[in-house]
Amino acid sequence: MLSLVIPIFNEEQIIDELLTRTVKAVESITADYEIIFVDDGSTDNSSEQILNYRKKNSRIKLLSLSRNFGHQAAYTAGLEYSKGNIIAMLDGDLQDPPELLPEMYRKITEEDYDIVSGKRSGRKGHLGRNLSSTVFHLIFKNIGDIKNMENYGNYSVMKRIAVEALLSMKEKVRYLPGLRTVIGFKQGFVEYIRDDRFEGKPKMTFRKLFTLASDAIFSFSRFPIALCLILGTVGTAVFMGAGLYVIIAKISGTAVPGWSSTLLSLYFLGSIQLVFLGIIGEYIFRNYKESQNRPVYFVRKIYDDTDTN
Repeated sequence: MLSLVIPIFNEEQIIDELLTRTVKAVESITADYEIIFVDDGSTDNSSEQILNYRKKNSRIKLLSLSRNFGHQAAYTAGLEYSKGNIIAMLDGDLQDPPELLPEMYRKITEEDYDIVSGKRSGRKGHLGRNLSSTVFHLIFKNIGDIKNMENYGNYSVMKRIAVEALLSMKEKVRYLPGLRTVIGFKQGFVEYIRDDRFEGKPKMTFRKLFTLASDAIFSFSRFPIALCLILGTVGTAVFMGAGLYVIIAKISGTAVPGWSSTLLSLYFLGSIQLVFLGIIGEYIFRNYKESQNRPVYFVRKIYDDTDTN
C-alpha cells in the first residue's frame, strides 16, 4: 500500500489541479493507495473541496487540525496516521511535481532504497525566494553537522521502517529533511527543477522560511555556539591589544585625552555580548520548548473509512 501525505493551508485555488495530478500519478503506480490531506487550520474552502472529491474516491482522506500548527507539524500528523508500507511526502503547492512519484517509487522497490528524496537541480519562480533558499542550503552545507542534503526538501518516498525511525524522534522543533538524513538507511534521490507555485500566493512567508531555516541550523549545527567562542576570542584579543596600546601611550606621554577609545571599547564588547545572548537564547528557547513536552499538533476531525458523517 502506498500512502501519500500532503499538508495544505488555504489552497482552494489549486485543490482541483492538485487532486487531478496526484491521483493520476499515484494510480499509475498502484491501485492500493491512500492520499492523506492534512488541513493545517485553513480558513478557506480547501477542506470542502477535498471532501467533495472524497465522495467520488474514498481513498482520499482528510485530517483536520484544530489550528495552524505549521508545515512540519502537519507532515508529522500525516505520517503518524499513514497506513502504507511505502509513504510519500509532497507539498500542497505543486512546486514539487507529483509526476516524479512513479520514478521515486521505482527506486524504492527495484533498487532497494529505503528513502528516495527529490533533489532540486534548479528553481523557477520568484528570484528573491530562490536566492534565499540557495543561500540557506549553501550555508547549511558548510556549517551543518549532517552532510549530503543540499537542495533537499520535504518531497520524498520512504519505506515504513524509515518512517518509523523518523517518527521515533520526538523533537518538538522539527526539521524533517534533517531528521530524514539523521536516521541513515540506504538513501537515493531523483533530480528535478522545482516549479513556481501553480496559482496563488506562497503560504511560506519569508518570516516562516527564516524560522524554518533557524530551526534547521540550531537543531543540526554547533556552529552558532562555536561562533560565540570565536567572536569572544577575537574580542578579547582586540581588547587586550587596545589596552596594551593605552598603557604604552600613557607611559610615553602620547595619549590623547577623550572618551573615544573608551566608548568604542564599550560598544565593541557590548555588541559581542548581545550576539552571545541572542545565540544562547535561541538554544535555551528550543530546550524550553522540548521540556514543555506539548503535543506537536491536535486533530479536530478525521475523515476516512471510519467516518460516518
